[in-house]
Amino acid sequence: MIPILIKFVHIVAIAAWSAGLICLPFLYGQRKRLTGDALYRLHNFTRSFYVSLMSPAAFVAVASGIALIFLQGTFEAWFSVKLWLVAVMVIVHVMSGLVILRLFEPGQTYPRWRVWAVTVLTVVIIASILVVVLGKPQWHAATVLVDMFKPGALGVFLGDLIAWWK
Repeated sequence: MIPILIKFVHIVAIAAWSAGLICLPFLYGQRKRLTGDALYRLHNFTRSFYVSLMSPAAFVAVASGIALIFLQGTFEAWFSVKLWLVAVMVIVHVMSGLVILRLFEPGQTYPRWRVWAVTVLTVVIIASILVVVLGKPQWHAATVLVDMFKPGALGVFLGDLIAWWK
């Protein structure tokens, strides 16, 4: 029952995080039309949206995903691809936070082409994650790649590099 509950929390958190990442560029696009009090309200709303809703959703999504890894023991090629795509999603999230810090400075704008480019990129990443997770394709990798993704492989590959730690 616990894995089902954690998976439910994971799905809800991913949905909230994904929706937020898709919405943010459209909030940025409203920047150029506003001045004065309206600009400060947009800035305040955007920062609150990012800090109070999206970042906790991202944290819960990643934390519940990590919990599911340990509960379900998924070690397949499709799962590695999913983790890489989630890493790209995290990069988009961090870059969005950096945009918020700079966008509301005097004289800054967010061009319409960037709104669409970031939105399309985000939707493609989210759709790719859905395709990989729901499809669970059976990819056959070279033996070297399979060995790299076995549990404990990082310690074997970096053995000499981390030997001083032990």
